[in-house]
Amino acid sequence: MIEFLSAAATAEAPPFWIQILPWVGIFAVFWFLLIRPQMRQQKQHREKIEGIKKGDQVVTAGGIVGKVIKVDEHYADIEIAQGVRVKTVKATIGDIIPPGGKAAND
Repeated sequence: MIEFLSAAATAEAPPFWIQILPWVGIFAVFWFLLIRPQMRQQKQHREKIEGIKKGDQVVTAGGIVGKVIKVDEHYADIEIAQGVRVKTVKATIGDIIPPGGKAAND
């Protein structure tokens, strides 16, 4: 029994690269399942927002539906009712309603 304990105590630790291999695997799983798809979705949203033009129907992140009246680099003027215009930051626009799509109050 004493020989077994002394043999176990003198066993060498595995190489460093084998010790970090599980952490590399965990990071790879997180990258491909969480980080990469989220980055792709953010890129698509950014491209969609950059393509906003006058006349588009949009929904803001706050849920306001309106028609784009004027667009500049950072802001968009949106008409939410006849004669009622609001100026929003373009980054807060959540989505563009495709032509033919109906708003809830139309």
